[in-house]
Amino acid sequence: MISGNILKYKKITIAKYCLAIALIFNFLSCSNDAETVEEEIVQEEEVVEEEVEETPEPEEEVVVEEEQVEGVDYFLPNIDLSNWKVTLPIGSPTEVNPPEILDYATNEMLLPYMYNDSTDGSLVFYTSPGSSTTNSSYSRTELREQINPGSNSTNWTFAQGGSMKGTLAVPEISVDAGGDFHRTMVMQIHGRLTNEQRDLIGEDDNNAPPMLKIYWQKGKVRVLTKKLKDVNASDEEILHTDAWEDNEGYTFSEEIGNNQFTVEIIVSEGRMEIILNDNESVVYNDIHIEKWGVFENYFKAGNYLQTVDNDAFAYVKYYDLEVTH
Repeated sequence: MISGNILKYKKITIAKYCLAIALIFNFLSCSNDAETVEEEIVQEEEVVEEEVEETPEPEEEVVVEEEQVEGVDYFLPNIDLSNWKVTLPIGSPTEVNPPEILDYATNEMLLPYMYNDSTDGSLVFYTSPGSSTTNSSYSRTELREQINPGSNSTNWTFAQGGSMKGTLAVPEISVDAGGDFHRTMVMQIHGRLTNEQRDLIGEDDNNAPPMLKIYWQKGKVRVLTKKLKDVNASDEEILHTDAWEDNEGYTFSEEIGNNQFTVEIIVSEGRMEIILNDNESVVYNDIHIEKWGVFENYFKAGNYLQTVDNDAFAYVKYYDLEVTH
């Protein structure tokens, strides 16, 4: 009887033991599954977070261009070219008249010879030996006054009067074989025959001599004017170019070197005055100036290099230029 009970007890115990092991195994399995599910959820959340996360775009830098101010950031010459044409040392030679000359800053043909230097507000005239005009062997980059823009026909007499004032400099000029600076002409008063005078003396053109030539020469300003070879020559005889010759000239005492200087020319009937830097002047009011009154005239300004030497050159800068009549 006891043996039967013991056996029954063992069977119950073994059954409980097996049940317990099954429960533990099931618990552990559920626990692992739960951890696995939890791990997957966390990973999914992490992935979602990575997908949602956005990198902010860098802010676009706004560049504000500062407005350039004339007279502060750059400088322009005080020159109105409306009544000037320019002759260049190229072509036969080449001339540019108004209004085309007003676009000199963008004219490719003019740019090597006539251009702005915005660092100091100058109009630069560059020249070197090249093409020359009919009555000269020298080359020039030079302005010629035109009272009526585009025409050479209207000019002025000493009786009508006029003045020209310019501030300029010769910052660079070549030297000759002996080491001396070449010279260049920077201003002129040039004579002109009327059509009637031209026909009277049988000339082919209206050219007359220059009454006034102003040079930059060895760091100084030198003036040459014309005088009659014979003061008793007739009104017709004095119309011929060979009736005139250069006078002895006048050199101002002030050394200007490569610095800025101002020259003013004032003419009236029977009188011509040239003033350097509002300080020193020379006046011509003799018989030669009186006789010169038969001619028409026009002003010239620029860079008229007085040499044909190879590799010669000159730069002339004009800061302002004004003509009145």
